[in-house]
Amino acid sequence: MLTAEKVKARALELGFDVVGVARAGRAPGAEAFLNWLEKGYYADMAWIAKNPERRSDIRNVVEGARSVVSVGLSYFVTDPPTDVWNDPLRGRIARYAWGRDYHDDMTPRLRELAAWIESESGRPVSNRAYVDTGPVLEGEWAVQAGLGFQGKHTLMISPEWGSYLFLGEILLDLELEPDPVGGESRGTCGSCRRCQDACPTHAFPAPYILDSRLCISYLTIEHRGAIPEALRTKMRNWIYGCDECQMACPWVKQFSKPGNMRFLKYDVNWAAPSLVELLQLDDQAFRDRFRKSPIPRTKRRGFLRNVCIALGNSRQPDVAIPALEKVLTDPEPLIREHAEWAIQRLRAE
Repeated sequence: MLTAEKVKARALELGFDVVGVARAGRAPGAEAFLNWLEKGYYADMAWIAKNPERRSDIRNVVEGARSVVSVGLSYFVTDPPTDVWNDPLRGRIARYAWGRDYHDDMTPRLRELAAWIESESGRPVSNRAYVDTGPVLEGEWAVQAGLGFQGKHTLMISPEWGSYLFLGEILLDLELEPDPVGGESRGTCGSCRRCQDACPTHAFPAPYILDSRLCISYLTIEHRGAIPEALRTKMRNWIYGCDECQMACPWVKQFSKPGNMRFLKYDVNWAAPSLVELLQLDDQAFRDRFRKSPIPRTKRRGFLRNVCIALGNSRQPDVAIPALEKVLTDPEPLIREHAEWAIQRLRAE
């Protein structure tokens, strides 16, 4: 007989660090999600706002869904040396992108787990496996499956692993014994607001609410156009994603550790690459350097836009201005515009 314990044991064998089971249904946070959409906090990520009722109840995704198997995979590697991380002529890349695209490692394992569940159940099982690619409130279901609690930075915090966790899930039309719901029984932020205070752009209008329009991760990755000038100086040297809220979290500082699938690694030229070198990348060099990583999501134009902003914030005009002047003739108007802004800022200082 297939049991939840057997499913969880198999998930751990496949390399996941945490796993739990929740009973399928309408997400308890569905109303908060709909309110978040109504306020426009999703910015221009239209796919999030598309068919919100489907995302609010996974039974609209898999007809007859009865269980959710939620998994987590730690992506903590190490903390970069302070002198490197704070070098104004180096860009910061969020640690989840320090190597191969995590979808390429997690998705096949989730599908393997789903296939194993079907084979062990003795009948066809309707299922969907997602790694932040489907209409699922992943953090919400991770909490429901007992993996942890929601932090004020909106991410799920595991009391054993912190919040540097990739999340994924399998939706099943199969009844499995659910784990006790997480939430405050697994931990709490209490009165702490360090994540909110650490955010350079003040992207948290209230605890547990993120305004994507102000989030550096959104601005550097999902936003396709010009960065609002009022936000450029606050982006510091982040060029792909942002970890500021997680870096400030006491749970993250105390409990983060490497997991079972160590497909990421710290490499100074990956985690904190030279901004001047990056600015010299043409289309082919950009594709070659970041092949199979998440970074091509921004395309070269968006990535070098971010690099220009970081150089504009560097306060190193002697090095930065000559490099920026070379891209004033770049065929991409977006890059030229941000290079011009950066040069003007450096000269003004």
